[in-house]
Amino acid sequence: MNSLLSSTTGKSFHRRDILRALSSSVAFAALPSSRAVTPAPGRDSLAMQFYKSLTDEQRAKIVLPRNHEKRGFVSNWWYICPEQRLHTFYTKEQQDLVKQLFESLHHPDHREKMTWQVQKDLMGQIKNTPSVGFFGTPEDEDFEFIYTGHHVTRRCFARNDGPPGFGGRPIFYGNFAKAFREEKDHAGNPFWYQGLIFNEFVSALDGKQQEKMLAAREPRSEKPAEVIARRADDLPGIAAADLTKDQQAKLLETMRRMLVCFRPGDVAATMKTIEQKKIVEKLFISCYGGEQDIGGDKVWDTWQIEGPDMVWYFRGMPHIHGYFHLAAA
Repeated sequence: MNSLLSSTTGKSFHRRDILRALSSSVAFAALPSSRAVTPAPGRDSLAMQFYKSLTDEQRAKIVLPRNHEKRGFVSNWWYICPEQRLHTFYTKEQQDLVKQLFESLHHPDHREKMTWQVQKDLMGQIKNTPSVGFFGTPEDEDFEFIYTGHHVTRRCFARNDGPPGFGGRPIFYGNFAKAFREEKDHAGNPFWYQGLIFNEFVSALDGKQQEKMLAAREPRSEKPAEVIARRADDLPGIAAADLTKDQQAKLLETMRRMLVCFRPGDVAATMKTIEQKKIVEKLFISCYGGEQDIGGDKVWDTWQIEGPDMVWYFRGMPHIHGYFHLAAA
């Protein structure tokens, strides 16, 4: 177990924080390990292997209708099947499949950090163990696996021939690392790299553009239905259509770099959709000052990239919450 906390991200934590996070060893038995396996060609996907391992009783509890209302839901802390948790409802073999599956949804260089995040955000409580489920059946082209918990919502198409990407539905990522209210450097937070990349983009704009980007309003509400609500008008910030072609290209590359913690195939599919459907030209980019700018240093901790087909909300105060919803799949 100690090896899971040995990344550079974990090193910035005090020993007491790690001990507190590890205080519920039973809960951690059901969480991801650091050894994701890619299925051999022709073999079922890990999601399909997990599905086939389920008993009739398990399927009745966690396989939801294809168009279930929860399929489009996302929150910073929720459980797709709250009564069926990883540590109580599945065999050790099934738990191991879920471990591998969760890790496979991330870039190899980020898997250890993603594992650490889920473990840390259990807060030492077995009641916070994640929950998983499916939408639809293997006969459906969009048969989907979903993984939910505190500061985590991940999803993927479950069939081996299913397309990559997030399926036009929202994901969530987040963490508070050393403390609930983080300081401006967000020390130890595995997602602050996105904030730094976003601020690189901001620094490439001229002064007037940066002024226009700074929104004179509050950021989005984080109520589940509102935080991913798509809007066609009344969007804050600067219109990407008003950027130069070079700046639009830099915005595309910024988004690609920020998504790098996820599975490379999902990132490639997402960026392909954004480019082919010319979504960038309809986006607005905004950042937020006041209490949202921790330390008042104009290294923006909270920002939004949004348009009629996409919402990307990143909030760094009091700690990082990130919602990504590309509705055009």
